[in-house]
Amino acid sequence: MKAASLSPHASHAPLAERLRPRQLGEVIGQQHLLGEGMALRLAFESGQPHSCILWGPPGVGKTTIARLMADAFDAQFLSISAVLGGVKDIREAVEKAEAARTGLHPQRTIMFVDEVHRFNKSQQDAFLPHVESGLFTFIGATTENPSFEVNSALLSRAAVYVLQPLNEEDLQSIVLRAQAIQAIPAIEPEALARLLAYADGDARRLLNTLETLAMAAGQESIDPVTDTWLMRVLGERMRRYDKGGEQFYDTISALHKSVRGSDPDAALYWFVRMLDGGADPRYMARRLIRMASEDIGLADPRALRMALDAAEVYERLGSPEGELTLAQCVIYLAVAPKSNAAYKAFNQAKAWVKKDGTRPVPMHLRNAPTQLMKQLDYGKGYRYAHDEEDGFAAGERYLPEGMPDPGFYKPVRRGLEIKIADKLEELRKKNSATG
Repeated sequence: MKAASLSPHASHAPLAERLRPRQLGEVIGQQHLLGEGMALRLAFESGQPHSCILWGPPGVGKTTIARLMADAFDAQFLSISAVLGGVKDIREAVEKAEAARTGLHPQRTIMFVDEVHRFNKSQQDAFLPHVESGLFTFIGATTENPSFEVNSALLSRAAVYVLQPLNEEDLQSIVLRAQAIQAIPAIEPEALARLLAYADGDARRLLNTLETLAMAAGQESIDPVTDTWLMRVLGERMRRYDKGGEQFYDTISALHKSVRGSDPDAALYWFVRMLDGGADPRYMARRLIRMASEDIGLADPRALRMALDAAEVYERLGSPEGELTLAQCVIYLAVAPKSNAAYKAFNQAKAWVKKDGTRPVPMHLRNAPTQLMKQLDYGKGYRYAHDEEDGFAAGERYLPEGMPDPGFYKPVRRGLEIKIADKLEELRKKNSATG
């Protein structure tokens, strides 16, 4: 994302603004879209703007690219935040676009909608007639998968470009550019590594941290910045957070094991420790989803739904409001009945398939969409379970010929898996009774 050569803005302007790219070649990162011959670069060079969705995590350049597109096409740039805006803001923006098109010096309009996924269907639909009429070029920015969060009608009229988190080299380039305009002091390698890890691919987070760092270093005449001084000054922000380091993974391990051990207080403690240390709540949400599958599974299938709902609620509310829902999920997972039967069954099935040969599908299980396949006995003898007593074709085999029953799935005697185990035992008895 961000960062550029020396900016015309005054030195008292925010660092992010002073380093904002003024032309496409100054953009750091996203070379899979902006490099020579790449899709978005070609769009800039075409001279014809087109509506698009910029999908990517925070701080990777979505707003910057939209602004540069307006500059490239000499267009009026209008911005709406879907978090704060509504239909009234859309109506006012439409009026400005019409005035620009019909004014003394007609001008195109780029309509930029930040976090477009937060607009509801009717709000998103309000853009459609103006996109179709060519009143403005629509650019939406979203951190969410547009396939699920953007109306299909609007999505069909916009190209989707996927932006990636900045890598360590990109982030280092931002630091070097800040130092080139003497906005920040020198930084020792260990401290720089910590700053880059904390940024976690987010240029905005890095720039904000560098600005705070520069102010503190100036007040104390610190040059260069050491890791010890960095942790003392920004410790509240960076405390215990060392992404990729031992402490970070030890703490997430403690959370996982506390949930597995059914201790809600310990789980909640480690969860808050992670948040307090700066861990991304989205990362925490992903780990909770994993715990629901690995350690609870079918003993309580509601746990997975709870984890998915908690992740979705966090995306809608953000921090700090959404963190409560994640905490609620932590407690639920901790007190839920535990089973790793599905997890073990999956791993055993993978190991079996890896070492076993490729067994042919039995003829009665094969699909027979054509007359030739039917003549070759594809699907012959298959028993349709719904037509059988109790909806179960007793004695029917679904494994390849000659393959013994592997017994991958062994439900535990906890939660819903008690009933599942009883059901499977009943079905085995029916199979045995048929010989």
